Amino acid sequence: MNLIIMAIESSCDETSVAIIHNKKILSNIINSQKIHKNYGGVIPELASRNHQKIIISIINKALKNAKIKLNQLNAIAFTRGPGLLGSLLIGASFAKSISLSLKIPLISINHIHAHILSNFINKPKPKFPFLCCIVSGGHTQIIIIRNYLCANKIGETKDDAIGEAIDKISKLININYPGGAILDIYAKYGNKNKFKFPITIVPRLNFSFSGIKTAFLYFLKKNKKKNKNFIKKNKFNICASIQESIIETLINKLKKAIKQTNIKYITIGGGVASNSRLKNKLTKLSGNKIKIFIPNSQYCIDNAGMIAMTAYYKYLNNKFSNLKTCIVPKNL
Repeated sequence: MNLIIMAIESSCDETSVAIIHNKKILSNIINSQKIHKNYGGVIPELASRNHQKIIISIINKALKNAKIKLNQLNAIAFTRGPGLLGSLLIGASFAKSISLSLKIPLISINHIHAHILSNFINKPKPKFPFLCCIVSGGHTQIIIIRNYLCANKIGETKDDAIGEAIDKISKLININYPGGAILDIYAKYGNKNKFKFPITIVPRLNFSFSGIKTAFLYFLKKNKKKNKNFIKKNKFNICASIQESIIETLINKLKKAIKQTNIKYITIGGGVASNSRLKNKLTKLSGNKIKIFIPNSQYCIDNAGMIAMTAYYKYLNNKFSNLKTCIVPKNL
């Protein structure tokens, strides 16, 4: 089969377009909107406006880099959700227009499903069944993957997602948005055992990060009363210590999931999958028949490459959408 699919990802503030030829990603263009740094977080209205301004140029660049012409496409895919309403509408509208004009199939993609299948873009690839831990700014979940199109969620956060918690904590110590990546860098220079923070315990395989965030807030208030320069003098140690607590919370649940399911293939997906401490701890889990799979960095963040890979498997199984397909901003 000679199958060429274009995919559009616009769930938040990354405008991304990818071209896949069978199972090979030919291009994966990602444009991150820097304007949101001025506001300390993503502004939905600005995000959708910027998608609209730049999406045509990103589509053209993806086609050019892949050396593919528009009329060679066999299908067009887009992120249906979850995500920001306005941002999702831009990607969906362009995908539907291309589908209609070229008379090619339209494929809608669940953003979380795509993060899972990002593990199939590069080698080595996991075998079914496997566990996938989704860690991003909007989601924290543990999912059993039985085949390319069948998944069962067995755990999720009951409040903040892990990425959201890290970004909020970063704000409290005056780290600019997006704080997670910078906090990770600072943590490398600090002592992870300098300060102790609680590791939240919630029932079953669920998560909670709001308690850690609240404990961190009170920790800062207490120490700033004693020394107004506390954060400045201890920033590296603070970053290392709070990151260790958050990552340990995640790893503990993952270990519990492995024990309960007896599944030995473990994958990860989402922006926080790029965190160096998380990667380090996951690597240490390897052994005793447990195998860990982590996507390349460009496929951890929101990107169209993962949308394209998911679309490929949906195409093979005749899972198509139509022009009446609506976007779903909340969890599908």
